[in-house]
Amino acid sequence: MAGLFSTRITSPARNLFFSNTFTKQITTRRINTAIKMGSQPQADITLYTNHACPFAHRAHITLAELGLPVREEIIDLNTPRSPEYLQINPRGLVPTIIYNGEIITESAIVAQFLADAHPSHLLPASTDKNGPLTRARVAFFADAYSNKVQAHIGKAIYRAQTEEEVNQAVDDAVAGIVKEVEPLLKNAAPFFNGSDKLTFAEVLVAPFVIRLLSSAKHGLLPTNLPSRLEKETPNFYKWAQAISKNPSVLKIYDEDRVVEASKRVRAKFASKA
Repeated sequence: MAGLFSTRITSPARNLFFSNTFTKQITTRRINTAIKMGSQPQADITLYTNHACPFAHRAHITLAELGLPVREEIIDLNTPRSPEYLQINPRGLVPTIIYNGEIITESAIVAQFLADAHPSHLLPASTDKNGPLTRARVAFFADAYSNKVQAHIGKAIYRAQTEEEVNQAVDDAVAGIVKEVEPLLKNAAPFFNGSDKLTFAEVLVAPFVIRLLSSAKHGLLPTNLPSRLEKETPNFYKWAQAISKNPSVLKIYDEDRVVEASKRVRAKFASKA
């Protein structure tokens, strides 16, 4: 995962007018007003996104769980990025957020920033009693899914050229779930680590899990995959079903649109084979 790209949105004129002293006075005034009102200052957030992108989906889930208002700017991933967007994010990827004037990119970093800036059930602070351990468990879980499961699912959907290659990639993914992921979900209730609400583990992984289920439903993966998971990985299957029904996960998820986008990506890989 690439690092954080954070830049302050300013102009020369604004730099001249907003000295450090004046900025501190404004910030203090806003904080004092918020204290009197009994709430935190409301963040000003713009999200640059594409609803078919699983990485951008992480930001949407986080924002939904935190109940944060946000302005959306949809980025067309099928056309060259505009010069204006490349000034904001030189990589041209989504998601990007502008949070109170700060640019933050890369999906996991965006999601963790939001979770840390707005403490909630998603992720304990590192200063909490069990915070560091819980955060480590979540990071390990996400890493295990990414490297031992999603890497093979991506190969099966997009890069496998024959039925044999598809089946082998799916077998490898299931083996990764059995060995690496299934044991970590033994106390899911229904979500990670015994939680009855989404956690940061789901934020990072849910976009890929729901796409796995959709891909099997629409024939991009073997249609018997869900029944196989139910039999061979019952913890994972129950957890995946809970994810697939969660309102925050489903809020911007358009299954037909996602499947069509996956088919286009697969066709591009096939044309280059």
